[in-house]
This record gives sequence, C-alpha cells and structure tokens, in this order.
Amino acid sequence: MGNFDVEALKGINLDITEGEFISIAGPSGAGKTTLMNIIGLIDSFNSGSLTLNGLEIAKQDRKELARLRRDLLGYVFQSFNLLPVLNVYENVELPLVISGKGGSKSQRRERVNYLLEEVGLSDRRQHIPTELSGGQQQRVAIARALVTSPRIVIADEPTGNLDSVTGEKVLALMKEINQNEKTTFIFSTHDPEIWKMADRIIFLQDGLIKSQTASQRQ
Repeated sequence: MGNFDVEALKGINLDITEGEFISIAGPSGAGKTTLMNIIGLIDSFNSGSLTLNGLEIAKQDRKELARLRRDLLGYVFQSFNLLPVLNVYENVELPLVISGKGGSKSQRRERVNYLLEEVGLSDRRQHIPTELSGGQQQRVAIARALVTSPRIVIADEPTGNLDSVTGEKVLALMKEINQNEKTTFIFSTHDPEIWKMADRIIFLQDGLIKSQTASQRQ
C-alpha cells in the first residue's frame, strides 16, 4: 500500500497431507485468505517456499502453474466469481471443457447434472447468476469446484451464505468425496459445523499459527 509494507503471514510452517479435511480459523485480518490464496497458487509469496504435489512452486513457470491450477485444484471463492454471461449449467460445465476431463458431451452432462442435483439446483440450470440469490450462487460455485474431481479443494467460507439445512447437505457431500476419493479439503471458515467435521483446525492470528487442534468428533 504505497510505501507501507503489509506482512500478511509471518513464518508460517505447515504440512497438509493428501486426504486431510482441514479448517483454517481465526479472526478477520489473521491471514486466512492470503494463506489459502498462496496454497491455491493465486497469490505469490516473496520469501519462504511452497511444495505442492512434490513440486517446488517457486521454480515453476507461469505455464506450469496454470496447469497445476487446472489439473489439481478446485476453488470455492467467497465472492463466487461466476461468469455473468453463462447460465448455471454452463458455469459448472466450463472447468470440464477447459481441462478436457469431461469426456463426451453426454458424460459432461451427466456429471454436471449430478452435482446440480446434489446442491439442490436442478431447477435453476438455465438461470444466469444475477437471477440467483447469494446462497444459490454459492452452491453453483461449490458444484463448479467439485466438477473436475480435483485432488485439492480450497474453499473460502463455503457455507457463509447457506441456510443450515443446505449447508449440512453440502458439507456431507464434501465429506463423502473426501472419504471416498481421498480428496484434500482446505477450508477458511467461521462455521463450527465445519470445525466439527475437520481432521484438524489450524488457528491463525496476526499472520501466525497460534495452534493446531485435532478434531474432537467421535
């Protein structure tokens, strides 16, 4: 910010293993979103190192970083980031088209329709984002993040705009994918329901990891 440096993260040392269901918690301004964006290859870092899927990220060029984002990662953004000119079905289908993972048109249709059914939006396929509520847009964003069966899903407040019933259903879907496909889920959230389901809760404050707590769930 001008001549003023903001040190968002301070000496973070963190290992996340394949198949973990992780919650990153902490007050506003703690550095949660910055940490998520660095792990998700959206933001860069000016010191330290990040290894993802065995690759040291600082040594990768832009083309390789784009490939990793495309092939390994799924995102649920707090601001949704849906494409306004595409309808619900097209927004969810787009990652399959870009990645080439979707197979034939009929296979893509089956995958997209399955996820839209799971998030309760089967009757909104043809609607564009401006015709949806905030909660509905969030569910589209969740379906889009899951559609390519990514190895890592990064979700920034994924239940923030959802009612309790829908939130529970979406979390159950994510946990099922986590258990059946060994997909790693990394959440930034204030939602205690996610904390209950998490394998580990990482608490940030002032850019530092203050604690790491194993889940107390039975």
